[in-house]
Order: sequence, then structure tokens, then C-alpha cells
Amino acid sequence: MNRLLNFVAAIGAVTLGTVEFIGELALFTISGVLHIFRPPYYPRQIARAFMEIGYFSLPVVALTALFTGMVLALQFYTGFSRFNASSTVASVVVLAITRELGPVLAGLMVSGRAGAAMAAELGTMRVTDQIDALSTLSTEPMKYLVAPRLLAATIALPLLVVLADILGVLGGYLVAIEKLGFTPGAYLTSTFSNLRAEDVISGLTKAAVFGFVIALMGCFNGYRSRGGAQGVGSATTTAVVSASILILALDYILTQVLFVK
Repeated sequence: MNRLLNFVAAIGAVTLGTVEFIGELALFTISGVLHIFRPPYYPRQIARAFMEIGYFSLPVVALTALFTGMVLALQFYTGFSRFNASSTVASVVVLAITRELGPVLAGLMVSGRAGAAMAAELGTMRVTDQIDALSTLSTEPMKYLVAPRLLAATIALPLLVVLADILGVLGGYLVAIEKLGFTPGAYLTSTFSNLRAEDVISGLTKAAVFGFVIALMGCFNGYRSRGGAQGVGSATTTAVVSASILILALDYILTQVLFVK
């Protein structure tokens, strides 16, 4: 009987903990979004966050996209040539990059770089009482620390994805011309004839959502960090893992909404 009660109690504790976490995250999200639109505004904080999330993520996103496009061209050519469909390589590469791999890979890279940095910075500020000091100075921490990052990430990631799309297609083009024997004119014609505005727009829509999620998880886990250096490390790890999982889950949901009718 005691074992059964302990089992039920454990399930209840997990359920209550999950509900509490979801409630905290929902309230944090609502507060962060509302503070984006409420004055006062901190343009310097927004610009700083934009530089950290967008500009300093350019190298890793660019290299990831370039080599992904190159690998896709090789793999698609190998697979399609078995069915005498190698001429479709260009169209499939551009669709794969713009619809899926551009926003997803950029999101994962930014999550590992900028998301971790946000969680570590806010976590350090929390455990050293700097966030409490902002409240003492009549500065709302959510307004000063969280809202600029949410806004900057939502804007920065679509811009990074534009670059990722261009470099991903360029990578496929280079491999197709140099290694696979395609002619430049035929490859470019196939690329642009099969590319539609909705493909690019859907990828940018995903990128905006992913950017918001990355900043949200980084700020949320850092903001509620506890326990000194160990707590900051745990918050950083949780921020990256949770953001990455949410990106993949939301990618499926958004694909279902945008393309399956």
C-alpha cells in the first residue's frame, strides 16, 4: 500500500512541477512580449542584442549553410542518378534549403552560440544579484534585459536565414558545376524556375519563430537560475537543449500549417 501511495505521490509531484513550469514560462513569455511594446524603450540594448545574436553569428551560420548546400548536391545527385532524375538536383536543393534546412540549421547554430550566451549572462547576473540591483534602481529587468533580446532575435534570425539560403544554394551550385558536370546556365535556370516566393517566406516565418524561441529559452532559464556557478551552467545547458528541441518540434508544426492543406 505504501509503495502505491509513494508511486501516486511521485506522479502527482511530477505533474504539479510540470504545470508550474508551464505556468511560469507562459507568464514570462506574456510579460516579455508586453514589455516589447511598452515604453520606455532601450535602443542601445536592442542594438547590442542584435549584434550579439545576428552579427556575431554570421560566420557559423554562413559556413554551416555553405557546406550543407554542397553536401546536399552530392547526396541528391547520387540518389537521383539511380532513377535518371539527376536533372532535378538544383530544384530539390533550393527547396530543401529555403523551406527547411536554412531556418532549422541557422536556428540550431544560433541556439548553441547566442542562446547559451544569453542564459549564461542572465544567469550570472541573477546569482550575483545584479538583476535585483536593477529593480532597486527603478529599472524593470524584464524591460531592460529580456524584451530587447526577444525583439532582436526575432528580427536577426530571418536576416541570417536569408544569408543561409543564398550560401546554401551557392554551395550546391559550386559542387554541381565543379564536380557533377552541370552547366551554369542549366543549373541556374532549374533553380529559379522552381523557386517560389512562398518557399522563401515560409522559411523566414519559421526563422522569426525560432529566433523568438531561442531568446525566450535563453532568457527564461538564465533569469530563473539559482545556485551559483553550477546553477548557471545547468541553466545554459537547459536553454540550448530546450531551444533545440522546440525548434525541431515547431518546424514540424509550422510545416504542417504552411504546406499541408
